[in-house]
Amino acid sequence: MTTLKNETQLYITVPGAPAIDGLRFRKFRGESDYPLMLETINASKTADHDERHDTLEDIRHNYSHLNNCDPYQDMLIAEINGQFAAYTRVSWWEEANTGCRLYTSVGFVRPEWRRKGLGRAMLHYNENRLREIAAAHPPEVEKAFQVFTTHGQVGLRALLEQEGYRPIRYFHEMVRPDLENIPDLPLPEGLEVRPVLPEHYRAIFDALQEAFQDHWSPSVQQEEDFKQWVEDPDFKPELFQVAWDGDQVAGMILNFIDEGENEEYSRKRGYTEDICVRRPWRRRGLARALLARSLKMHRDLGMTEAALNVDSDSLSGANKLYESMGFRIVRTNSVYRKDMA
Repeated sequence: MTTLKNETQLYITVPGAPAIDGLRFRKFRGESDYPLMLETINASKTADHDERHDTLEDIRHNYSHLNNCDPYQDMLIAEINGQFAAYTRVSWWEEANTGCRLYTSVGFVRPEWRRKGLGRAMLHYNENRLREIAAAHPPEVEKAFQVFTTHGQVGLRALLEQEGYRPIRYFHEMVRPDLENIPDLPLPEGLEVRPVLPEHYRAIFDALQEAFQDHWSPSVQQEEDFKQWVEDPDFKPELFQVAWDGDQVAGMILNFIDEGENEEYSRKRGYTEDICVRRPWRRRGLARALLARSLKMHRDLGMTEAALNVDSDSLSGANKLYESMGFRIVRTNSVYRKDMA
């Protein structure tokens, strides 16, 4: 990872920056920026009515496991009169099923500095930086810019559409508002759920990646992804529901409970995420049975609702399965792309 040796390397000029008194752009300083980034995330989520809970531990974890991103070179921070106003970060990854390389931007602008041209200038800067990165990649590979937007980021979506991005995929946040009347659904014959032990982590991770290769836009996995997974604050193997057929993982739900989020939003929610079944064990009712087990487990732990995220165009028909199990759509998020050419 690159480091910045002095202040002369820190501040940079951004072409097309808006005429805001006191505006300066700089690069990432290191961990001392984390609290300022967290404050900006929290201000943004309030303005956008997004439900999320972030901590310094989350940011530290994410930034110690970045793939294809050097924050000292790939971040841009805006200060106004010495105060943190916005930040962005770029990275890239490769789709496993198409070979397309996707060049992504993520960022947050404090509400009081929106609609002044700041976000647009930073987006242009990001695109230029990503073009520099892409220039070192094989020219014959398809390349596109990509940005994920949440339901409440109305201004960001408008900016992206003005800049030639188009929504190409939608993802639903779904909630089961109660944990009553959960059906009794046995596992398919020959399968069993076992407590997850550390020696199982790699097999579960590999099975998860294999199962999701059939989903939309899977990424090429790197070793760092496994380390990030097992060190994630939401990694709760004691809550996992993993079905085994002998020594083979057949399917799973990687449940977790975010206590900080529950406290912030005054609720008792359990998450039933990463629901997947490997090909040889599909169409036998395994996902439904694991979901019923997960809902009962969350109920027994004192939760009163459950939530998950799902691709709106899931090829496996996951939407209908979750609706049949009592989940309802509460928000829809969007992925935007623009051809780099």
